[in-house]
Amino acid sequence: MANISVSLSNLKLPNPTMLASGIIGVSGKLLLRAANEGAGAVVTKSIGPEPRKGYENPCLAEVSKNTYLNAMGLPNPGVKFFAEELRIAKRGGVPVIASVFGGTPSEFSYVASLMEKAGADAVELNVSCPHSEVAIIGQSCELVGAIVKEVRKKVKIPILVKLNPNVTDIVEIAVEAEKAGADILTAINTVRAMAIDINTCKPVLANRVGGLSGEALRPIAVRCIYEIYEHVKIPIVGVGGIFHWSHAIEHILAGATAVQIGTAMVNGFQIFREISHGIKRYLEKKGYQNINEIVGIAHKEG
Repeated sequence: MANISVSLSNLKLPNPTMLASGIIGVSGKLLLRAANEGAGAVVTKSIGPEPRKGYENPCLAEVSKNTYLNAMGLPNPGVKFFAEELRIAKRGGVPVIASVFGGTPSEFSYVASLMEKAGADAVELNVSCPHSEVAIIGQSCELVGAIVKEVRKKVKIPILVKLNPNVTDIVEIAVEAEKAGADILTAINTVRAMAIDINTCKPVLANRVGGLSGEALRPIAVRCIYEIYEHVKIPIVGVGGIFHWSHAIEHILAGATAVQIGTAMVNGFQIFREISHGIKRYLEKKGYQNINEIVGIAHKEG
């Protein structure tokens, strides 16, 4: 029987699937349900220092099968009001990772510190949302480094940094995050994109520009993971376009230790168990005893 449990820094996951930061993560009950339905860890919706309404509708559109544009605008109730939701999520018995954002290093560290006090097992720094002001942060080595260093001063729990693919060189950002004290890298966030309705002759989204997620994102994510893996020593969490166990395997072969699932939630919570079972069957068919044996092996085979 193949072992599919994984370790990310000091986080122990029963399987490599994680709920990605997104729409359902704003509710403790939905985070708890994801854990109960088989997710190895859950990540909250991005939480900021103050309540935030987000953008007007329409904020989500399907542009092709299993591929979406969204511009939510980071809506959230604010860190002071989210603590109780996090406590509910903790009942699931798997690591609960708080996605946090801010406008400055001190705001990031403030939110991260309060999330740690509320019981978060780790924090994921959202420096990369492509349709908000934090996207600019994730495009700068200096800003990313400064934020990670400031958060590292305030929290003892593991720090994940969610990387921005909308850059010239994602590797240099990843390396800087590791140097600054990140424990884990999340690759990648959505890609900046746009769609126009040819009947109204207007952009589909109210914010005009949004983030592209879903199956179309997967080849970009796999390329980013592959490149980052060759330059860092800390674990990578792959995210982007995972709808099937084979998609998760592709991320892992490129160098991801675990994978996050977001857009595929449109097909239901059973996705976590389906992918976990598929990974286990793949390992057994190939004769591997442990999932760690296949992390990054595409580099050896290439």
